[in-house]
Order: sequence, then structure tokens, then C-alpha cells
Amino acid sequence: MAGTTPGTPGTPRVLRAMNDRAALDLLLEHGTLSRTRIGKLTGLSKPTASQLLARLEAAGLVLATGTTAGRPGPSAQLYELDPRAAFAAGLDVNPYRIRAAVADITGRVVGEYELGTPGRASEGVVRQVTTALDGAAKDAGITRAEVHRLVIGTPGAFDPATGRLRYASHLPGWHSPTLLEELAAVLPMPFEYENDVNLAAVAEQRLGAARGHEDFVLLWNQEGLGAALVLGGRLHRGFTGGAGEVGFLPVPGTPLVRQVTKANSGGYQELAGVQSVPRIARELGIDTPEQPFVPVATRLLAHAAAHHDHDPRYAALLDRYAERLATGLASLVAVLDPELLVLAGEVTVAGGEPLRERVQSELADLAASRPRLVLGDVERHPVLRGALESALATTRDEVFDTSR
Repeated sequence: MAGTTPGTPGTPRVLRAMNDRAALDLLLEHGTLSRTRIGKLTGLSKPTASQLLARLEAAGLVLATGTTAGRPGPSAQLYELDPRAAFAAGLDVNPYRIRAAVADITGRVVGEYELGTPGRASEGVVRQVTTALDGAAKDAGITRAEVHRLVIGTPGAFDPATGRLRYASHLPGWHSPTLLEELAAVLPMPFEYENDVNLAAVAEQRLGAARGHEDFVLLWNQEGLGAALVLGGRLHRGFTGGAGEVGFLPVPGTPLVRQVTKANSGGYQELAGVQSVPRIARELGIDTPEQPFVPVATRLLAHAAAHHDHDPRYAALLDRYAERLATGLASLVAVLDPELLVLAGEVTVAGGEPLRERVQSELADLAASRPRLVLGDVERHPVLRGALESALATTRDEVFDTSR
């Protein structure tokens, strides 16, 4: 049957939308461009590029800003994305605080807020979420209603069948079966929830050490051990959202842990989790407290990275801890055969190159294949940055679609 229907690929409307999106993505990548440059990069004629820019200006997506200078010939008008075309927000939740941020459509963080939450489960999670979000929005000079999309990162994962948070018994107040419905009732924007380690992987894939990689594993070590599994460029979440909960992985070198969800721990967590670092240090004669685990372990590994050449105790600390990390990683490599392994989280990154080199060496002996091992390089709030990147990706798909 001859003819096309509205929205069929190849129609002028769809082609215009494709050109619009190409130009918007170029402005996102380059910051500012002239009409001539946009035409060359997209292959559009000057008249078509002019029409495109006029259309995007009228839609509130593009701004004319400044002119070229220092070149022969007349100055050319420059264009950029209108940063206020849309805003996205992210939350990074742990048992002690909620960290919130708002970014404009260009990805620039324009508002931040941190809400302490130790022992505040009785106050109500919904109120905590809205307080943190409102604080970041206020810092950005906007209201909650102006946020286009929100992504919330938490430990564990929300079971898609029940809506309940699993694998995160240490996060008080977040386990109500009606929590997601309650949040939907008070939040004016669409929101998504995601595992915090998965969001760290999103940040590394888009901004950090995993850029350009379609298959990689990120091992996160902070309050707990977790992994993000990126296969074919997509996060693998598993049937209940629990893929990557490697702290529960049975490994040699530690007693078998049973009823792991009740214990909120497992073999790999006991072997190589944050609590193991001060214990190894004490065995080596290093005088150290055990708690608080994350600051103590971070300090010990940072000191070891700086002084292992001069103090054999700290060299041994790195050696023993690297072997423990590599023991669990070898199992992941055997099953997934990733192209790249990323070591992330405050504790592991503190060990720096000396720890990374030792883990790589241990993997050469323990693993069936030899993926490249790197340190994560999204230094500032990687979970929050991943939440923003995830929210921005969906926001841009919606706001940049001019076919509707």
C-alpha cells in the first residue's frame, strides 16, 4: 500500500527531528558552535542549518550567545544549549546521609545539598527525600516542580515484583512495601531507583575509567563490597535486581556464611570487606583502631600506598589485601570474562597504584583470563554523579525529541 503515515521514518517531520537531535548533541559535546560549523558537522546546507537553529531557539532549546573573534572575515553568531531547558536531579542514599544534586541540561551541577540521617528513620523516608531534593533545588535557584526527572541511588535493590528494598537491611526506614507509592504521591516528576554501585559504574562508563568499554565489571568497596556488571554496554541487574551483590559470594579463606541476607554479609565481604583491613594491619603489628571501618581502612591503605617502600609491614598489608580482593575477582572473571575491571570506592582507591598492581599480579595467577585492571577516576561523589548522568540521559531523550 503506497504512502506513509505521520511519524514514519523518512518523513520530513522525522528527518527534521533527527537533524535537530544531531545538532543538539553536537552543542552538548562542543559547548558552542556557529551555524556554519553545525552545517559542516551535520552535512546540512546553510539555509537548512539556519532553519534548524531558528526552530530550536523558538523551542527554548538553544540560545544565541556571542560571536567568533580573532578570525579573518565577519564575525559569526555562536549558539549554545539553553542550560535552563530542563533540570535533572540525583540522590545518593546511605544509612548516615542523603546527598542530593541538581544539574542543568548541559550536565553542569547547579545545586547541591546534604541531609544527615543517622537514626532518623522515624522522621520518615519520604520527608527525608523531599527535604534533600528541595535543598538542592533551592541551591540551584529553582523549585522541586522544575526538576524534570529524579534518580535515587540506594544500597541493595528494589525487587521489581514486590517493590521492596532487598539486600540493604542496614538502611533504616526504606523497607516499607508502599514506599515507592508514597514517593510517587509527593514527587511532581518521574523518578527511578537504582543500586548505588550500578550508578558508580554509569559514572565511570560515561565520564571515567570505563569510557568506550562495552563489557566491564566495577568492584565497589566502601561500607560494603558490591559489583556492577556491564555486559554489551548495559547494566545487568538480575531477576530480583540483586546481580552484583558479590559480598555474599562464598570464597575460600573464610568460613561459610549461611543465611547471608539475615547476616547482611557473606564470604567475600568477610574476606575482603572494609572490616578486614584493620584486622590484617593488627596481625602485622600495626597499631590501629578497627572502627569506624571506612575511615580507618581508607587511612591505612593510603598510608600503605605512600610508605610501602620503606615499611615492610605496610608492603605486607597491601600484599595480603590484594590477594583477598583478587580471590573474589577471579570468580567474576571466570564467569563473565570482562574486558575491563574497575576498582572503585573510597577504600580501594585509597590503595592507589601500589594496590592495583598487586591485585593485577594476583589475578594473573588466579584468573582464567587477564582483563585490564584500572582504578576508578570519577573522584567526586561517583554514585551521585551516576544518578545525575542517568537522569540526564532520559531527560535529554525526552526534551530533545522535537518530533512530538
